[in-house]
Amino acid sequence: MLDIIMNDILGTPAILVGLFALIGLLLQKKSSADVVSGTLKTVMGFIIIGAGATVLTGALTIFSQMFDHAFHVEGVIPNNEAIVAAAQSDFGTSTALIMVLGMIFNILLARFTPFKYIFLTGHHTLFMACLIAVTLSVGGMEGFPLILIGSIILGFCMVLFPALLQPFVRQITGSDDFAIGHFGSIGYFVSATVGKWFGNKEKTTEQIKVPKSLGFLRDTSVAVSLTMTLFFVIVALFAGKGYIEAELSGGSNFIVFSFIQAITFAAGVYIILAGVRMLIAEIVPAFKGIADKIAPNTKPALDCPTIFPFAPNAVIIGFLFSFIAGIISMFLLPVLGLKVIVPGLVPHFFTGAAAGVFGNVTGGRRGAMAGAFANGLIISFLPAILLVLMGDIGYKGTTFGDADFGVVGVLIVSILKLLGLS
Repeated sequence: MLDIIMNDILGTPAILVGLFALIGLLLQKKSSADVVSGTLKTVMGFIIIGAGATVLTGALTIFSQMFDHAFHVEGVIPNNEAIVAAAQSDFGTSTALIMVLGMIFNILLARFTPFKYIFLTGHHTLFMACLIAVTLSVGGMEGFPLILIGSIILGFCMVLFPALLQPFVRQITGSDDFAIGHFGSIGYFVSATVGKWFGNKEKTTEQIKVPKSLGFLRDTSVAVSLTMTLFFVIVALFAGKGYIEAELSGGSNFIVFSFIQAITFAAGVYIILAGVRMLIAEIVPAFKGIADKIAPNTKPALDCPTIFPFAPNAVIIGFLFSFIAGIISMFLLPVLGLKVIVPGLVPHFFTGAAAGVFGNVTGGRRGAMAGAFANGLIISFLPAILLVLMGDIGYKGTTFGDADFGVVGVLIVSILKLLGLS
């Protein structure tokens, strides 16, 4: 019986997170229908993430083979959903435990410290928990120490990063009602700082008219499909028709094959996002219900799109300049002996857009451009540095995308190396 509890229940991440949702719903005295629905959807969400990973990883493998053959270097596409889903087979249990205990530490820190923030961006909590589990493991830790230290680190990340941004969030929103809980915070902080240095906040992005034809960029599925089609087709042209049709496509036309792989990648992201949304839709209310009882008078730390309506033009400008920085970085990284980080549309859109809003509030249109460009460099170079420190454990073809993952990961591995634990 003990083996069943330890290995089959606590050792299965989907069930572990489902149990947390179950406890949260029961503590809130939800109806039996809500308890059953919320628990099952939480478990299902975790399973859907794994299914999406299978789809996405297949396309990523093809892209890596094409890129390597074309340029004789390994191209890596940062995508948080992909790397977390791929890591679940090795780090699923530790990720789930760090996530659950880290959320509890977040509540306790909000209750007993001046950092009154409850981090409600659940998918980023999951991503950071996975990053911490992987990097602590690289550093030589395992078992209970890994879970405990990982949970404490996650809890601090969930209150410190929102606190870092709050002075700028007040300027953006004109209020102190909510905070930003998104692990691109270092990029946003740098963007706001760069904007202050180089810009003029009196000349804002909202005085510019942005063409409606760029509105499709707000649809993640369409934008990912178009961007990945562009990347796949360009790499396919360099890899050559002969190689792709002989080695990869089974004789299918190399352009058609590349297009299908690009859409398969986008479909994998869509499936994973659907699983994440289902998981978060159930676990966040359960978490918030517990937090409200234990840590009153706290601010919710919400996902970065909550600030997009305050500067819609800065959103588009920020994405474009972050993406430009990512493309430039593709050519700089191999010169420095680092792996090529192919600019992923998802991290550049969300973090670039938010960086644009932060840069705009301190430096207007020049601040949005310069700040977002700085963010693009950060989310290109940090993943490359993190890959070096993570060594052979890095999952082929993808890695973590946003700034805070790189900062936290690099710090964890570096500190453990200094302490001689790795």
